[in-house]
Amino acid sequence: MVMKNLLIAQSGGPSPVINSSLRGVIEAARSYPDQVERIYAGWHGIEGVLTEELLDLSVQSEEEVSLLRWTPAAGAIGTCRYKIKSSQTADFERVVEVLRAHNIGFFLYNGGNDSMDTANKIAKLACERGLDVVGIGVPKTIDNDVGDSEFKLIDHTPGYGSVARYWTMIVQNAEEENRGSYPADPVLVLQAMGRKIGFIPAAARLADPKREMPLLIFLAEAGLSLVEMAEKTNAMVAARGRAVVVLSEGCDVGDLGALKDKFGHATFGASKTTAQQMLVNYLNDHGIKAAGAARGQVFGTDQRSTAIYASVVDLDEAYRCGQKAVELAVGGEGGFMSTILRDPGRIYQVRYDKVPLELVANSERTFPKEWIAPSKTDVTDEFVKYAQPLIGEDWASVPTIGGRQRFAQFKPVFASKKLAAYVPEGNRKGK
Repeated sequence: MVMKNLLIAQSGGPSPVINSSLRGVIEAARSYPDQVERIYAGWHGIEGVLTEELLDLSVQSEEEVSLLRWTPAAGAIGTCRYKIKSSQTADFERVVEVLRAHNIGFFLYNGGNDSMDTANKIAKLACERGLDVVGIGVPKTIDNDVGDSEFKLIDHTPGYGSVARYWTMIVQNAEEENRGSYPADPVLVLQAMGRKIGFIPAAARLADPKREMPLLIFLAEAGLSLVEMAEKTNAMVAARGRAVVVLSEGCDVGDLGALKDKFGHATFGASKTTAQQMLVNYLNDHGIKAAGAARGQVFGTDQRSTAIYASVVDLDEAYRCGQKAVELAVGGEGGFMSTILRDPGRIYQVRYDKVPLELVANSERTFPKEWIAPSKTDVTDEFVKYAQPLIGEDWASVPTIGGRQRFAQFKPVFASKKLAAYVPEGNRKGK
């Protein structure tokens, strides 16, 4: 049997469990020593592939690889927001050259819809150029927007369960803060990630499934204006004396001066202002139905880069997705993404399967309209039933040494470069 090398790369925003998928890939690939010779990682995603910066994962110790389970975000091998557009033929050809030069037979790409599209195009082009390369996708996104709204392609994406757990805990803490300080600060507004898809802010309801808190959840999909959100907030204050508000960063509250990344997505974290600040300002400028003022807080990249809030269910499932991807690769089943499908029944149980990359790349999940409450300030019990099992029950046992978290630390050993230097098309002047 001809030995081939495996290359894994990551794209887009990281997650608390992205490294658990990476660990699944590495450990699964090591279990096929008769088919996988070496394991490489594109340093900072597809950009590292283009520049031929391939981190050698084969030389990393078992201890450091095992620590990936507790290591959040993407520092281990890096990620990127570089997109190879269809018109960038030189980039695609360069990737094929790198695959050929380093005897890559298995190409795995961990990411969202755009990443699945890139993985599919690269694998097809490699085959057209005479390379025997299997292209496989590994699902990842905290937004849970990969797949379809019928949940037939994938039930949920690795990363979402952990950010949902994060918001469960954050809202519980915020409730204690607001309950104690509301005579002076009756309104607390918290902003969650989620450009236009409401799965992340919706998870706030998991903190209060019995609806005992004065909690309002504003999803971008609900379509409320700034004035309407303020009115809903004041109605809660009038009824309960206070309000804890969770809103999506993508709520339409006017011009935020939002910047966009290379995928064309709004990067609200780098905007001139925030939806939270707009609502807080409006409430304070127009008056609150109680003494005191509205306060707010924007939660940023800590939602996707905090180990301690990771869901153990999410960690396990991310690992299995990585394993499944390698299983598909060595089995020669190219053109698929590993996926999680939920079995019917009251007891939560999933299975790991495959779905064609083309179907994933050309689809985008939206938050089901039937999961938005008629009031447009909450989500339904059906959403709670869907999301509750994903956050798990136990805390992640993050190892510490001297009071500091112990994360994976890979040796900076890279494959020897065999090609001429290359500047990705999107990074050239004038692009």
